[in-house]
Amino acid sequence: MKLLRNKSLLVLLLLISGFGYIVSCTRDNDLLVPVQLTPPFVATRGNNVHLPGNMTAGDTTQWKLDKVHSSTLWSTAYVGAAGLLTGRFNQFGMHDVTDAEAISYNTTGQPLLDNSWAFYESDPTKTFFNGYVQINTSNTGEPGRDAGCNISGMGTVPIVAGTQNLAYPNLAKIKTTKIELDPASNGYIVTFDLTYQGKLSAPLTKSIIGTLKYIKRQTVQFGTAAAYDVFGLQLKFQFNCRDYGIVSTSIGDVIDIECNMNFNNK
Repeated sequence: MKLLRNKSLLVLLLLISGFGYIVSCTRDNDLLVPVQLTPPFVATRGNNVHLPGNMTAGDTTQWKLDKVHSSTLWSTAYVGAAGLLTGRFNQFGMHDVTDAEAISYNTTGQPLLDNSWAFYESDPTKTFFNGYVQINTSNTGEPGRDAGCNISGMGTVPIVAGTQNLAYPNLAKIKTTKIELDPASNGYIVTFDLTYQGKLSAPLTKSIIGTLKYIKRQTVQFGTAAAYDVFGLQLKFQFNCRDYGIVSTSIGDVIDIECNMNFNNK
């Protein structure tokens, strides 16, 4: 009988211990702090609309490309080394260059109006832009290279003083075909055609996807000059230069392009 009482006591103690363990585990779980998840991105876009009109000076409703403070930059891997080759194109513009306009112009200024664009901040279906660069104006900061291997490697022609050469093979141009809101940022996803000849026998057009960033409109004033408004557009994309017959072993396949276009309404 005593043995039975001892066994019963042991069972009771085990039940009590088990119950206490369960309660303690339950309380521990109650104290767990849930992991804070990253909230979903929420875009903040305004309703700015920017149009070039006839680019009339003094008309604040007509926006003009500020080429002096804009740039078209390129970079690519230097094959066999860890660094990059970089440069910029000195001559570029925002015009839809037709075949009839793809010629050489006797001028040192902009050969064509920079008016082939429109920007609607909240409605990218209305936004479009066209642009071009003159390939032989690639500027790496090394004159010997710019006027030497860059000319032969890219299949273009030397610069002629006093002219702006928009003829193939010295012309590369882009023309947007679709612009969409980027769900992951305040920017935009851009699809466009890149037309370039390179070292091919004729120009080739390929569809490219890039990203567009809008630098919002703001008012600036310097010294005693009248205040005016500015805004910017930054386009980034890549293309494979081998598609255009560029076979130089000094550069990588992929070329990165960054277009920083600034505008004002002076």
